Formats: sequence, C-alpha cells, structure tokens
Amino acid sequence: MSPRQTMKKLIYFTVEDESMLAETFARFEENALAVTYKVSGSDDVFVTTWDTQQIMERYDLPYNQLAEEDPNHVALHHSELSREELGDHEDSLRALALACRAIAMVCVGVNGEIDLGFDLGDGSAQYTYFTAPAGHTFIWRYFTDRDSARDFLERFTAGDKRSLEWAENIYLDSATQLASFH
Repeated sequence: MSPRQTMKKLIYFTVEDESMLAETFARFEENALAVTYKVSGSDDVFVTTWDTQQIMERYDLPYNQLAEEDPNHVALHHSELSREELGDHEDSLRALALACRAIAMVCVGVNGEIDLGFDLGDGSAQYTYFTAPAGHTFIWRYFTDRDSARDFLERFTAGDKRSLEWAENIYLDSATQLASFH
C-alpha cells in the first residue's frame, strides 16, 4: 500500500434524501470513479472513499459525516487477476467491505468460471462482487472476524502458508472494533 493511500479515510455518512446521491453522481465527470455503498443493516448510513467524498464536496452534495474508518482496518486478499485489475481500486473494495460490516475480504473467483473452488454452502449472504473497469466481475467472500477468515482460507487454499499468515495479520479481531456511526 502506498503512503498516499494510508492517509485517506473511509467515510460513513447520511444524506437527507437518498435520491440526491443519484442526481449528484450523474453530474460527476465522465471519468470519475465514485462509489458509495449503503451499510448493511442500516436505514440511511452510507460508506464512501475519501476520493468520492472530495467529489461530493465539489458538487455541493449536502451530507452529514458520521465517522471515519482507517482503510488499513480492512484487509484484502487478492487473486493474481484481481490484484492486477483492481490494484488501483482498493479503497473502493474496502468501502464495500465496510458496507458489509466486514474487516476482511478474500477474492474467491471470477464470475463465469466453471469451478470457483468454493461452495456457497457457507451461505451466499457472505459473498459480494466488484466489477473491474477491465470488465471482469470478481467474487469476494467477506469476514466479520479474523478466526473465520483463517478457517476459510485454511480450507480454500489447502493450508497455504502465505494465505494463513495474511489471515493472522488482519488488523482487527472482529467487526465490533470498526468505527461506530451511531
């Protein structure tokens, strides 16, 4: 992670009217990547990247900032292809993880692969996706605690040492340690 990325916070916020998001985002520059996700289990809380927040301010979108989260609190475990295609979009991936109230996400495959190497028997509610500008849609398994990430990776990677070390080094123990926005 570059030093530039470590200083940028992820932002929890509310808006008076959700339709203002769509209206304002439609006016953004054509090449602007702006992401905002509704936080799971909330009625009106969103999470966004620092870059998107800056654009929202340029376009005078009124919002109420509730809290900030350090992006280093959310761990990402890429596949080779996801690292290549999504390396410049890690803040967006981390915002997606926070919207799921997760502390870590593991790329488990690409949509359309015949054998993704995992079973949705864990419950499809623990999976999400992110489409890269290059067009691939990556499937991600998210985790609310370090132990479940380690257990999953032990099975998913057949005990790959580097993957297990990654899981052991997830910054937070559980999602209860994420910033509170209430």
